[in-house]
Amino acid sequence: MELGATKVEVFADGRVSVGGEFISPSEGVDPYSAAIAVLADYAKMSGSPVRAEATDHSSGQEGEFHVFPDGRAEPVAAPQASMPQASTPEAPVPGSAAPQTAAPKQPVSAPGDEPPVTYQQTGTAQADTAAERQAYGFAHAETQFVRPDRPRPTSGIRGALYAATGGYVNLGPSAKDQDEAELERRIARPLSGSFNTAILSLKGGIGKTSTTVGVGMILAEYRGDHPCAIDANPDSGDLAERAMGEMIYQKVKPRTVTDIVRDVDRIKSLTTLTDYMHHANRLHLVAGEQDPALSDALTASEYLKIKHLVSQYYAVTLTDCGTGVSHPAMAGVLPEATNLVIASGYAVSGAKRARNTLQWLAGHGYEDLARNAVVVVTDKDQVSSRVNKRAIEEHLAGYCRQLITVPHDRGVADGDRISLDKISPATRRAYKEIAAAIVDGYV
Repeated sequence: MELGATKVEVFADGRVSVGGEFISPSEGVDPYSAAIAVLADYAKMSGSPVRAEATDHSSGQEGEFHVFPDGRAEPVAAPQASMPQASTPEAPVPGSAAPQTAAPKQPVSAPGDEPPVTYQQTGTAQADTAAERQAYGFAHAETQFVRPDRPRPTSGIRGALYAATGGYVNLGPSAKDQDEAELERRIARPLSGSFNTAILSLKGGIGKTSTTVGVGMILAEYRGDHPCAIDANPDSGDLAERAMGEMIYQKVKPRTVTDIVRDVDRIKSLTTLTDYMHHANRLHLVAGEQDPALSDALTASEYLKIKHLVSQYYAVTLTDCGTGVSHPAMAGVLPEATNLVIASGYAVSGAKRARNTLQWLAGHGYEDLARNAVVVVTDKDQVSSRVNKRAIEEHLAGYCRQLITVPHDRGVADGDRISLDKISPATRRAYKEIAAAIVDGYV
């Protein structure tokens, strides 16, 4: 570290130290802003800017910047190589021959400096051959008149400097920010047509419905169109309750899949269909039947009627299936699925059932769905240390296109309403990876 530079360290648990001493940020103040405020006080006492070297141990980012007495922060400029000075032509010596002057060179255009073009309209073509002819305005079709904004950083030291300087200092997004932006781009890509993803498992209580809700909300947040989730669980599925909250769901009119099946021939528009659906922000939901006498009666043909109706108005549909692959509705779900998400857990029995599900699919005419499936392993029950999680992941990864793990999260495991604002950043990241993998399977 350069002599005189003050070391700033931000740790994964939120602690921050300046010059080797830990400071306590005020409530609502992020660690970086608190550190900059302390360095500004140093600058006021010394009467000159303070140079700081910062390390964010949670993201691995490092940076150098100056903090001024007024609280401004500016990055330390990288040293520039000295440019050779142009030589000055010497005056001619009296009595000697005048030096020969080279013909002036034509100026070289910098990239993007196009020479002016003169258009002439004549009765004959200006180009010598047909291959040289261009449509009017073709050469300027891609001209940009407004420079695009530079992407702004949202986290770490770069984000703190951007916020502290009101956007004046923009070091660009970090590698972590760029990775998040790429995930969001994959999720939000435009689609042509309607696609359906079935989420299923052979065992209940391992995160199938929570995955459907979490991923559906991520799709709703980043996509321009509204995604739809269908509860096709014959065992009184709770998809709508997990998305809306039990209290809110009980207060709304109890429209379910049974009502849509009964009135499907009368539903001729999205406006009419919306009256049968529930909404969790931008995620639209077809609730499952809660009457045990009716829920188990959903047949393959009835599911197909609902799916074909929904596909007229939604580009992305998630189907929350029941446990197992043999109940009647699955004969309609599997042939119509674009891709599959297989829910599993770290319990040995759950992992074996996930493998058996994929093997059953491959052996019953759905090998492509099995090979392109996304396996989601949720650490819902926090199994003991005797379970080799890495071995389970590696074993299941050999049967599918991609395996994604979801960490243990009390905001998901308690069985109540799932809110993206209350889940951990690691869980949110996992749901984004699942959503991106699903959309990848559509294109």
